[in-house]
Amino acid sequence: MTLIKHSILIVRSKIFSFIILFTICLVICSIINAQGIYKEKYRPSVHYTPAQHWINDPNGLVYFAGEYHLFYQYNPFANVWGHMTWGHAVSQDLVHWKELPPAISEEGEVMIFSGSAVIDENNSSGFATRKGEVPMVAIYTGHIEKKSQSQHIAYSLDKGRSWTKYKGNPVLDLGTKEFRDPKVFWYAPEKKWVMAVVLPIDKKVLFYSSKNLKEWAMMSSFGPAGDTTGIWECPDLFKVPIDGSPGKFKWVLMHSPAPYMQYFVGEFDGTTFVNENPSSIIYRPDYGPDYYAAIVYNGLPAASPPISIGWVNNWEYARDIPVSPWNGAMSLPRELRVKKSDSGWLLLQQPVKNFSRQYFGEKSWSNISTKEKWSLAESARGSYAAEITLHRHQKNRFDIGLAGGALVLTYDDALSTITLKRQGNSAFQNEKFLRLSNYSARLRLNSETLTIKILFDQSIAEIYVNGGEAVMTAQVFPEKENQPLTLRSDNGDKVPSIKFWQLKSIWNEK
Repeated sequence: MTLIKHSILIVRSKIFSFIILFTICLVICSIINAQGIYKEKYRPSVHYTPAQHWINDPNGLVYFAGEYHLFYQYNPFANVWGHMTWGHAVSQDLVHWKELPPAISEEGEVMIFSGSAVIDENNSSGFATRKGEVPMVAIYTGHIEKKSQSQHIAYSLDKGRSWTKYKGNPVLDLGTKEFRDPKVFWYAPEKKWVMAVVLPIDKKVLFYSSKNLKEWAMMSSFGPAGDTTGIWECPDLFKVPIDGSPGKFKWVLMHSPAPYMQYFVGEFDGTTFVNENPSSIIYRPDYGPDYYAAIVYNGLPAASPPISIGWVNNWEYARDIPVSPWNGAMSLPRELRVKKSDSGWLLLQQPVKNFSRQYFGEKSWSNISTKEKWSLAESARGSYAAEITLHRHQKNRFDIGLAGGALVLTYDDALSTITLKRQGNSAFQNEKFLRLSNYSARLRLNSETLTIKILFDQSIAEIYVNGGEAVMTAQVFPEKENQPLTLRSDNGDKVPSIKFWQLKSIWNEK
């Protein structure tokens, strides 16, 4: 009996040891995973990405009770498009983000496509039933694959943490397979809700109004106009301050003719939008290959300028980019203004002011000779910001190389153009990615200098030219690491100044 008891004790001891060992292994694996996540190759340090899985369009951008909400198209099961659900993150400063559980989930055969969110302060929807409740209402496209698209609503009474789908969905249905992406805002002069929504194939933006978010009446339409080469998606209509004219505004209609974006500037009287820019010119909020589906925040404080966020990717190759366990990123939030130029109204964009808090380790150089290629060794690793001021001289050309020349930015003074080109040193040999690699924007210059702001973040470059008059966003996946920024010019002109900062990761707390 003693021998049996002894054997049992030995077995129990081994089992206990195995459990302890297994627990330790789990803890070690957890630590390793925690140390590795948000530090993967090509993972952006200052752009929002989910911990894992696919994302695309930003949705439901809304500010409420001190939080900036970022909803987005999300596949909770895989690193490719599918099972569209609204993912969710919140921020208190538009720089650091906290990822929350998915908000509005696919149910049955109805996927949750793109849309917007509003704060129903007056409870026009009737969703609030208790004193002090303020509904956050999401307006989105309910998508049934190959069958239908219609507009649905859902509401939250706990600051976006849990959601209830409206039993009377859909609230707007034209009986078509192509009708999507509602952007809704409150139009105060007439105390009504306004919806901009697209007929993608017809290349039209439709405008509807409602008193309660449940019943909608069509008011007018806009389009086709401007870029009609691709289907139209993700419309937005918003009021923007005029640069240098306090208290004066214009209306901007922005949308995404796949796979790029365009905008119109004019007036909106509560019913109809009228474009005031030349119809022969296409105006883009971003002239690079990797910026799509941008919309602006609802509910911002009165003193805030409009703030937009876009998806950093391109439908032509998004599925295949060489990243894991996530796929897709959001742009840096951008503050928006407009200014009048000789060619029409221009949209000006800059990263939100809070973003400068990520800068550290400032260095500067002046009167730099470019007779030989100048190299900024400090930029060889990680994420950084650089601000380069160039003298304008007719027939001069400056080349700025990023990531060892994997991305080259060229300013041609004779043509007044800025060109972004992906070339060589690429670990991503996708045919469409390599083909969609040369993009230009014409500048409206009226000074003797030109300033180029570069924000390089592991695999994403956002470039702001001439005070944000032209912006270019591109992904780049350099095969060789630790490659510096370089600068050269055709005639060896001196560069007046370069400023440089490293960027602190927003995921340091992870």
